[in-house]
Amino acid sequence: MTPISPRLLKGGIVQVDPASGRVLRTIALQYNPDTLTRSLQVQAAAAGGGSNDRSLALRLKGAAIETIKLEAEIDATDGLADPAANPDAVSVGIHPQLAVLESLVNPRADALQANDALVSSGALEVLPPESPLALFVWSKQRVVPVRVTELSVTEEAFDAALNPIRAKVSLGLRVLTVDDVPFQHRAAATFMSYLRTKERLAARVKPVAAAQIGFEV
Repeated sequence: MTPISPRLLKGGIVQVDPASGRVLRTIALQYNPDTLTRSLQVQAAAAGGGSNDRSLALRLKGAAIETIKLEAEIDATDGLADPAANPDAVSVGIHPQLAVLESLVNPRADALQANDALVSSGALEVLPPESPLALFVWSKQRVVPVRVTELSVTEEAFDAALNPIRAKVSLGLRVLTVDDVPFQHRAAATFMSYLRTKERLAARVKPVAAAQIGFEV
């Protein structure tokens, strides 16, 4: 008897309205990457004016700056195997999947047009369009507000009409913290929840006697 395989969650990005929290779009990765690279840059308190203030040696001025990098694969092979059920895969390949990822780094065309109309009308201040809040979701323990800092696409195969049918996508993300947005912002609340989740997980590590690592008081 073949054991039942556990249901595998997919990683992805959820776009939400920063004010209401309403989910605007969910972008699931077709295949979960085998690896995910995270880098945390410490924000140590530094004395100004070149002075050496020893009272700051152990102080942190903010949360670590965390960056996430991953590579995802997109493939139309399964869709092309059943063309009747997947007409988009036949007509445009993986263009839609690539376009939805690129929407993470581009403002909407109508927002750009609206701003141009404001400039043409003589408006003194025109704010850049605000994008939805992006949440990177990688299990229930890792839901983080992010800004996409890098998006690289390598298209590896094409159909007869030159539609891409296989590609690798490299994503670079920077976690937004309370240093990036006001505490009242939804991104700040999501980051604080993420930070508290880390603290709860750290508390589950069984304590080790200092003598076990050769430390003596």
